[in-house]
Amino acid sequence: MESANDHYDSPWKEAIEHYFGEFMAFYFKDAYAQIDWSKEHVFLDQELRAVVQDAELGTRFVDRLVRVTELCGDESWIYIHVEVQGTKQAEFAERMFVYNYRIFDRYKRPVASLAVLADEHKMWKPASYGFSVLGCRHTLEFPVAKLTDYEDKLDELLASDNAFGWITAAHILTQKTKTQDDERYYAKLRLLRILYEQHWDKQRVINLFNVLDWLMQLPELLNNKVWQELETIEEREKVQYITSVEKIGMAKGMAKGMAKGMAKGMAEGVAKGESRILKRLLERRFGVLPQWAQKRLGSAKEEELEAWSDAVLTAPTLDAVFLER
Repeated sequence: MESANDHYDSPWKEAIEHYFGEFMAFYFKDAYAQIDWSKEHVFLDQELRAVVQDAELGTRFVDRLVRVTELCGDESWIYIHVEVQGTKQAEFAERMFVYNYRIFDRYKRPVASLAVLADEHKMWKPASYGFSVLGCRHTLEFPVAKLTDYEDKLDELLASDNAFGWITAAHILTQKTKTQDDERYYAKLRLLRILYEQHWDKQRVINLFNVLDWLMQLPELLNNKVWQELETIEEREKVQYITSVEKIGMAKGMAKGMAKGMAKGMAEGVAKGESRILKRLLERRFGVLPQWAQKRLGSAKEEELEAWSDAVLTAPTLDAVFLER
């Protein structure tokens, strides 16, 4: 399901960064087995944008560039270019081809291009692109993981310890309930219960909940029912992962709405109130704020507070909150 939010900074993208090893192990097992996971892997998103900025070939759902080390004894490193494509596009395979050779041209290192197809067209599985002219052949063949291939494996996905088993199930159930709000509501509750039954650590639960909430959007009435059920789940499990954060987030949203409706003369007071709420939310996620963060909150303008408020529930680090403008 393609969201109208942001094609570049979606929870899918963050999930890949948080759990890249699990991503590779789930969708591309052969490639996973050839990587030395004892060595650090590095995401190079700014470098990717620099390489492809003038080569836009259709809307991207998610793309990542990662530097990894091969498990071959000589500590050689390579690049992995990952595309998660949410819609069927005629130019998709060409884009994979173009990005692959551009990355190679820039770094002069081997490049593996991998594609996850998250669209609903079961028979659409582009896996190569190239041309032949005057005896010269230039072709890229790339591994593809098709999410619709997992539709008959939902129970297996939901029982998986791999984050992307659960994410794949959430994506499939989102597609199956596209125009059925009640069915989506019950599917979302099912996924939430399973998320808590896994007894994963708090940050993992929050990260995966962000993916679910982004995918399975519901009307306000049903969404409120989800939060009520979530409180029940957390009480039963004797944990408090998400509901405490959301309550503050709801208060933050109310403060923002009040600010828009008030006269200019009250704007400063509203901004201070929003700053206090945002500070509480940041402390819930990242602990006691360092002095530099408190200073920035104290001197922030309204548009800065709004930008940070939008980022706080999904940003992976405190620094990332203040960078997302």
